[in-house]
Amino acid sequence: MTSTVAAFDTQHQDMIHDAQMDYYGKRLATCSSDRTIRIFDVDQGKQTLTETLRGHDGPVWEVAWAHPRFGNILASCGYDGRVLIWKETEGTWAMIKEHKVHTSSVNALAWAPQELGPILACASSDGQVSVLTFNPDEGVWTHETFMAHAVGCNAVSWSAAVQPGSLLQGGASLSQNQPAGKGASGMIQRLATGGCDNLVKIWVHRDQEWVEDAVLDVHTDWVRDVAFAPNFGLAKTYLASCSQDKTVMISTHDAETNAWSKAPLREDKFPDVVWRVSWSLTGNALAVSCADNKITVWKQNLEGKWECAEELQEKVA
Repeated sequence: MTSTVAAFDTQHQDMIHDAQMDYYGKRLATCSSDRTIRIFDVDQGKQTLTETLRGHDGPVWEVAWAHPRFGNILASCGYDGRVLIWKETEGTWAMIKEHKVHTSSVNALAWAPQELGPILACASSDGQVSVLTFNPDEGVWTHETFMAHAVGCNAVSWSAAVQPGSLLQGGASLSQNQPAGKGASGMIQRLATGGCDNLVKIWVHRDQEWVEDAVLDVHTDWVRDVAFAPNFGLAKTYLASCSQDKTVMISTHDAETNAWSKAPLREDKFPDVVWRVSWSLTGNALAVSCADNKITVWKQNLEGKWECAEELQEKVA
């Protein structure tokens, strides 16, 4: 099945690097090499530009919406080595935080699962990952940093907050009434990162610091993106990664054996470099963005093999 995707006018003056819908699918944020971030209201397929945010001194690589329980908050990162956090209050957008701990381009960012609280992970070309946390009781931001990939970090993704395998062990499910953040009952802080060393690494927050939990040597060139699949307490956790080597790998962690296994998404390579991977909210479909201007959607069949369910291609006017 092949479909075409019609692009719409974002009004950017240069290349668009990222586009993200908010939690409700009502707003779209885009960012570009023109150093701006644009916010659109989306209604019945029509988009209306409502705000243009300016603050970065170079190309803006990624944007990420926080969970709406924390307000209308958007984070952005760019070539200038900064992370900016924006908040909308009564229709007016303002920068509420400038995060300047990195010495090189910040390439990726990701908000933690909302059960953990307002926590943002940032990956930089200086090799470090910084984890920025807002304490609502004190009204202050704090951060931790750790060296993830010495030659540069390109991607970061959070796993689900629930402990893998807790559902099968009869563990209590998470609820909005449980305390958020570090030490919350039944929760875990776990990150995956991808770097210019061709490695995917797993990190866990333990004893007040981030420690390396596993190293996955699954690619032969730069890792461009990583994405944990949603997990609802099942024993197996899936992690997708894509690379300059034109492959997508699915790494699987078994909570019972504490072991990782790997399998390619497809037997042959993709036609070009694979830039992004993104799971559906239920974790049963994986979207893959390739440099050949095509997006493919993959689903797992009853035999456990991945099959291409749909192919989307940009419609060129």
